[in-house]
Amino acid sequence: MNAPIPSHTRNPGSGKPPGPIESPLLFLRGLYNVAVQRALPLHNTAAHLPTPPDPAKGRTLVLGAGKAGGAMAQAVEALWPADAPLSGLVVTRYGHTPPRPAGLPDRIEVVEASHPVPDAAGLQAAERILKLTQGLTADDLVLCLISGGGSSLLTLPAEGISLQLKQDINRQLLASGANIAEMNCLRKHLSRIKGGRLAAACAPARVVTLTISDVPGDDPSIIASGPTVADASTCADALAILQRYAIQVPPEVEQALKSGDWETPKPGDTVFVGHTLGMIATPQQSLEAAADAARAMGLNAYILSDEIEGESREVGKVHAALARAAARGLGPFQKPCVILSGGETTVTLKPPAAGTPRGRGGRAGEFCLGLAQALQGQAGVWALAADTDGIDGIEDNAGAQVTPDTLDRAGALGLKVDAHLQRNDAYGFFAPLGDLVTTGPTHTNVNDFRAILVV
Repeated sequence: MNAPIPSHTRNPGSGKPPGPIESPLLFLRGLYNVAVQRALPLHNTAAHLPTPPDPAKGRTLVLGAGKAGGAMAQAVEALWPADAPLSGLVVTRYGHTPPRPAGLPDRIEVVEASHPVPDAAGLQAAERILKLTQGLTADDLVLCLISGGGSSLLTLPAEGISLQLKQDINRQLLASGANIAEMNCLRKHLSRIKGGRLAAACAPARVVTLTISDVPGDDPSIIASGPTVADASTCADALAILQRYAIQVPPEVEQALKSGDWETPKPGDTVFVGHTLGMIATPQQSLEAAADAARAMGLNAYILSDEIEGESREVGKVHAALARAAARGLGPFQKPCVILSGGETTVTLKPPAAGTPRGRGGRAGEFCLGLAQALQGQAGVWALAADTDGIDGIEDNAGAQVTPDTLDRAGALGLKVDAHLQRNDAYGFFAPLGDLVTTGPTHTNVNDFRAILVV
């Protein structure tokens, strides 16, 4: 584990684990860093790059969107033949463009926009990307770089939908508890560029999509709402999601979905003939890298799944039950061990009590709240949960960590888990404890990372 580990000098909690692990929290941070390193674009892109077209006949255009977009663009620039023409435009989240290495050719423009709620910069970027597809020929190559977050960053509302309305729908979705597949189904059908429509715009050029998965199951049609991938979902599915989560939209939006006017290109459509896709990084690969690192230090390592979904706090409680059993020498996991999992949980925002401000936090923090509550100070258990993009929701932290004395330290400060869960305020709970995990943008995104150490 040679990746840099953020410093954390506070006492790690009651009890000291055996063997080489002197600091459980630094150990868990190291596993997180290993997972992130495994998913960095520069480490994974070369094997998936296509042969450049004959420069006398065609050109290579790079288009893309996502929180890893800047790093993916730099990887392509570093690996692409110096004598092969290359140009394009990629949009990433504000603050997520990595520093440019000295001497790296600057051939792909990278712009920044808002996530998770789209803004005018994202709209302008999507319009420019669509415009760049004009005039492409069958001799041209379009290299599409797609990663999580692209749904918000690549925003181009369907005809009749304003940016303001799209922002409002997005906010309602984020608060609804809908899972990522449901959210992106609706986003695809309210867009002029997602759900395979970007691929259709590129015709007749050859399209090669390189993607980093941030979704359970690695379904490329869900990642960033699949702008270059055929969409099997329908307008009827999108309408059902509106109704299931009581998403408020104008009558004309409902009518367009009912009529099928906003249907997306489907599997088998000729616009996808000859297109290829390379999955350059996945959540499972990162979990396996972390597991290997743990085993190298003499611990047992267990990967529950890279596809775990559900309410974050409830998922935390299930993980706590498994950890408590392992700590007591029960269940299928033999200590000392690390229990790893990934996926994308959800947080359903609850209305705060009258006069109480809404809390701050994201999926990883709320998972840790539920975990700490259910662990009840279990000796010998430490945990970390963080988003691999370095940002938990819209905050400045990647996630949080839990120790055997979390509840005792919280009680000494007058912090109550129940009250913080009620107002979805994981940030406000863990910040005073010094237990936020803060990394800054990592320039990749393979979704949630959770690691529980049991000794």
